[in-house]
Amino acid sequence: MDNHLHKIKVGVVRGGVSPEYEVSLKTGAATLKNLSDKYTPHDILITKDGVWHINGVPTSPDKLRGKIDVVFNALHGEYGEDGKIQRVLEELSIPYTGSGPVASAIGMNKALAKKRFKVGNEIKTPLYRVVTKKDDIGKAAMEIWRSFPQPSIVKPLSGGSSIGISLARTISELTEGINKVLDFGDDVIVEEYINGREVFCGAIGDFRGEKIYTLLMVEIIGSEKMDFLDYDKKRGKKNIDIASPAQIGKKEKDLIAETVKNIYRDMSLKHYAGFDFIISKRGIYLLELNTLPGLTEESLLPKALSSVGTGLPQFLDHVITLAVRGK
Repeated sequence: MDNHLHKIKVGVVRGGVSPEYEVSLKTGAATLKNLSDKYTPHDILITKDGVWHINGVPTSPDKLRGKIDVVFNALHGEYGEDGKIQRVLEELSIPYTGSGPVASAIGMNKALAKKRFKVGNEIKTPLYRVVTKKDDIGKAAMEIWRSFPQPSIVKPLSGGSSIGISLARTISELTEGINKVLDFGDDVIVEEYINGREVFCGAIGDFRGEKIYTLLMVEIIGSEKMDFLDYDKKRGKKNIDIASPAQIGKKEKDLIAETVKNIYRDMSLKHYAGFDFIISKRGIYLLELNTLPGLTEESLLPKALSSVGTGLPQFLDHVITLAVRGK
């Protein structure tokens, strides 16, 4: 009997229309490489102009029915993390990995996510303001400069991988940073810059007997001396050192883990997520949430998984199983 007939057909969706195309290709490649032999992998590539392919052949989402049992979503950024592909797959009744449309859309929009963060007195979020193309940029920059401590971090309202991020130490750098982001997006979020140790905390659903399992935290060594992590540093183009697990105190670990579990639960996140924190002299700050953390060699989630003795094949198997079972 051909065991191939009984294997679960997994479509790994990668690429996409966002500036995070290259990162998505890498996450998808890592996923395809690490799927166990209980699955039949199918490479679903979405080009930069939005054309779907399955195993190199042009297709459309509706033609995936019958060819795919479950989708592993490796799309970073627009369309992949903002609830759009989730809605498409739900309309086709195809199970998929990751959070649902609403949680994804909120998580993708940094301002909406901040409003949903339920943080206690001991966990803070940086002060921020959203700027759009409709605003008077010069006036908005001056108001921001006067309204909260400087310097500021400028980044796209919706996006990840530190694409478009800049540190503004002067009013002119702030104006320039806002305009730079608006060149490829509609909205900008400007936050007060928090200097400190950058810590990543990953969470997995229904893992090792826990409804929400927090992984050991990962610290980016020397982050408090770097000003901030730009795209090149985060993606390994510039050298950064990682401590996995992070060497932080029990009080900080417990506070971060509790915050992660509360947000994961309150936002109805599914399967897995990542959270970025800064531990500073002023306290612990939650920067942002990532509903689809990267799985590349440079990504922090695989390092956190490794710290608890879990490899990518085991992680992928767990997440795909949850998706197939509708959990």
